[in-house]
Amino acid sequence: MNGTSDIQLMAERLESLKAGIIGGLSLCFAFIITSLVNDLVLAKYFQTLANLQTGVNWHWWVSGVVACFSGLLFGVTYRYIIRSDKNPQLKAGGVLAFGLVRGLTQIELGWNADTILPCIVLALESVLWFVVGA
Repeated sequence: MNGTSDIQLMAERLESLKAGIIGGLSLCFAFIITSLVNDLVLAKYFQTLANLQTGVNWHWWVSGVVACFSGLLFGVTYRYIIRSDKNPQLKAGGVLAFGLVRGLTQIELGWNADTILPCIVLALESVLWFVVGA
């Protein structure tokens, strides 16, 4: 390989890393905001959504790490989606693909619970996270 292509390859990798870090931080921020809304508003004022109140425990920390890692992967992928094509449906499809995969898993887990409404709220929350990440 020649020196020019190695420099371009390294520049591409750095840009992907930056996009991933920004995506991870964006989803981390969205996770913290939605956790506060769940704990302070939804769980307190809507009895059917009381399951959303978790507080800060090990489960919350694991969920936060998973959200940040998902954001990192989304940031890298979304960079290539918006770079290669100017199609708005493709951009929205990338966001919905990541959000719905996580959100529909929440709903699937809710089928075994007493009520599915908290799981639907979590599914919508997941899509919102990736909208913020985009």
